Amino acid sequence: MALLDDGAWQGKVWTGAWTPGRGGTYSAVEPATGDTLGEVGAATPEDVHDAAVRAVAAQRAWAATSFEERAAVLRRAGDVLSAHGEEVAGWLARESGAILPFGGFQVHTSAQECYEASALPGHPYGELLRSGSPRLSFARRVPVGVVGVIAPFNVPTILAIRAVAPALALGNAVILKPDPRTAVSGGALFARVFEEAGLPAGVLQVLPGGADVGAALVTEPAVRVIAFTGSTRAGRAVGELAGRHLKRAHLELGGNSALIVLGDVDVAAAASVGAWGTFSHSGQICMATSRHLVHESIAEEYTQVLAEKVAHLPVGDPFRDQVALGPLIDAGQRDRVHGLVTASVAAGASVRTGGTFEGLFYRPTVLADVTVDHPAYQEEIFGPVAPVTPFSSLDEVADLAAGTDYGLSLGILTRDVYAGLQLAERIPSGLVHINDQTVNDEAVAPFGGVGASGTGSRHGGPGANIEAFTETQWVTVRGDLPAYPF
Repeated sequence: MALLDDGAWQGKVWTGAWTPGRGGTYSAVEPATGDTLGEVGAATPEDVHDAAVRAVAAQRAWAATSFEERAAVLRRAGDVLSAHGEEVAGWLARESGAILPFGGFQVHTSAQECYEASALPGHPYGELLRSGSPRLSFARRVPVGVVGVIAPFNVPTILAIRAVAPALALGNAVILKPDPRTAVSGGALFARVFEEAGLPAGVLQVLPGGADVGAALVTEPAVRVIAFTGSTRAGRAVGELAGRHLKRAHLELGGNSALIVLGDVDVAAAASVGAWGTFSHSGQICMATSRHLVHESIAEEYTQVLAEKVAHLPVGDPFRDQVALGPLIDAGQRDRVHGLVTASVAAGASVRTGGTFEGLFYRPTVLADVTVDHPAYQEEIFGPVAPVTPFSSLDEVADLAAGTDYGLSLGILTRDVYAGLQLAERIPSGLVHINDQTVNDEAVAPFGGVGASGTGSRHGGPGANIEAFTETQWVTVRGDLPAYPF
């Protein structure tokens, strides 16, 4: 049976059962057609508080569950995702505008996140410490209690499950707030996956809602850790609010990632790599290649080849047609992308292809003659736009690549791999890929940016996940009561 076909999720939030939210309902809209996919239940700040009360109670029993059973639940969740891959990819295509192959990638990676998380309950959780007193002294990692996860619209399954899965595996309860625009594929889906996997009621709750719900999650006293993925602007607000309430906030934010193309590359191959980095999922990926920094000796050829490669890419309905790019998520995002393009052209950039749209379908766009003063260079585009900027020396390109507040992902294309590694050392970035584009993600790898891109690696691999979702507790044990001089 399909996960969501029975319609029980319609108009409801997940509290361990499908129940009405205090915020009423709203329509889930398909960007490609404007059709209504269903009615989503909306939460309020009062729902967040009630969920936290339930989560505290459920978490105690969940943390006391044997590590074998917690691991088994996570493995079953991965199996459920894999078994329903076609259904999940279909929802991602219709709700988020992802082409079906990218939806399949999300399913695979989301399942891998569950499988990797299933190893965490059995991981060593402490260390023996030396002590100057006659006692046993050790440090152990214990669950934080309740984790709040705030996930975005663009890659809704991966960007939710990479926090949800390890937090659950380590004995925490989770309250998930998906983006309202992808509350089915990024929220209701996980309610059903973990219900099928046998997760006890109340350990995971799903509350779609707006900024007020997110703020309530951050300020709720019972929620001790926030995992937020989204824009830098929103992330600053989340971090500030979390700081005032003395709780940890793991922030994965925006990017303005550079692909550096040195003059020794095969230009056609390099342009193919660059096209993938910019135009995958219509550029709506935080790691997307937002700036193509190309050596002046090949910059014109690279720009021409890149434009030729993408000029004929089909753009359309990703659920019903075989296309390379689907729609942007909504009119606000489309208008922002187009505004950056037109403002850059007005400032002197030239359009080699694209720069137009129909509805939410934005043509893949290549901009030449882009300088550091142009909006398309300075800002995160989050759309299918490739600005190309030439450089003349390694010193210049190092300054160009590093000359931004962001520091998420960096790609360097060159035949001289060691020179690429040396160049990367001069550019602050959480992720570096030599001879690849900037969009890379694996469940086993620590992920995170620096500067305006976030607070550093905190998801992926046992070290980052254990650090993110547990607390360190010091414990001593004596055989007898000590004698004190009081």
